[in-house]
Amino acid sequence: MKALRIAIVGAGTGRGQLWLSTLKKLSELSDFYDFCALCEVIEERAKENAERWNVHGYTTLHDMLETEKPDVLLNAVSSDSNVMAAGMAAKYGAHLITEIPIAPTLGMADHMVRTMEQAGLKMEITEQVHLWAREQLKRKIIDAGLIGDITHARLWYTNKADYHGLNGMRMLVRSPIRRVLGFTGKVPIPPFTGYEGILNTHDVWDAAAIEFENGVVCIYEAPPRAQMSARWDIEGSLGQLVGNDLYIGSTADSTHYAFEEEYTTVDGVKVLDHLRVDTDPPVIFENPYKAYHAEDGDETARMQLLLGLHRAITQGGEPDYGAANARIDLEIQFALRESARRGNIWMDLPLTEPTELEREIEADFLKLYGHAPDDPEALATVPYPRNNVRYRVAGWD
Repeated sequence: MKALRIAIVGAGTGRGQLWLSTLKKLSELSDFYDFCALCEVIEERAKENAERWNVHGYTTLHDMLETEKPDVLLNAVSSDSNVMAAGMAAKYGAHLITEIPIAPTLGMADHMVRTMEQAGLKMEITEQVHLWAREQLKRKIIDAGLIGDITHARLWYTNKADYHGLNGMRMLVRSPIRRVLGFTGKVPIPPFTGYEGILNTHDVWDAAAIEFENGVVCIYEAPPRAQMSARWDIEGSLGQLVGNDLYIGSTADSTHYAFEEEYTTVDGVKVLDHLRVDTDPPVIFENPYKAYHAEDGDETARMQLLLGLHRAITQGGEPDYGAANARIDLEIQFALRESARRGNIWMDLPLTEPTELEREIEADFLKLYGHAPDDPEALATVPYPRNNVRYRVAGWD
């Protein structure tokens, strides 16, 4: 098996550190990857993380790609930078795995796909919600027929990264989407300080009916920021998946099965062993990456994305999630807003032309960064704020 040299750009305090930890584990405990370098524009942070993870540190992406010549580039910077990362990866012959969402707009996502395809390179997007251990257990429950035929779905998503919830729900329903009916608005909220120290006094809400080709309808709501937990429920002809609980039977006579999570120790490290529901027989999702010290249900997802990309590169085929799925999760959001803009009409998918909101976001991208998506060298030198163009224009993370 060939170990692929992988480098990462972005060593922040959040998801960036999680990716660094996972890359280090796969580099030390498997034959899949050789974690060789990281890039972080803040010199002190680059040096600190290079020492912590025992890799080469760089402050410019160009220098890292030119010197290290990695097989794979992982972009862990704000999604505004993904189109730049695709251009730079293609120029230096590196396969790409990016943070989510795939791009600020569908047009920019399509540009990324064309760029990578023309260079003969693979691209993966780090949407791991459907690969979380609990979501894979839900998939096994559905496949076992315990809730019967899926008949209806509900989704609440509350932190403005709505593509996560749409991904989780869509991967359980497993049917193409026929059309979307959307509603949106902006309301005053209790003030809070958000990205870049900006005081927020108003927030955007979204709601939609999402109709699948198999007849299932999902009722979706992304409320203003409030004390409400994200959750998606799947109704079936024999039972329900309500959040992370299984109910079999009618509302008058149902049996509740909680998700049970068990941990074990491998090489002195506490790792996830399995998730299960104690039906007869039990349905179990075993952590397939215990030997690599995958500590929880989120890290199992990160490892699956990375190993799926390795398989696609070395054996052929497509990554586990891929650009096509990432585009669909993004397209639902734009269909919703375009439906609302046109007076709440049904929007058929796929969309056949750019929406008004996409045009606004792309204009803001050009204004903020000063360069178009087809100029990756120039875009590699600009700072990418957490307050990205989707948030600035649409109120989405």
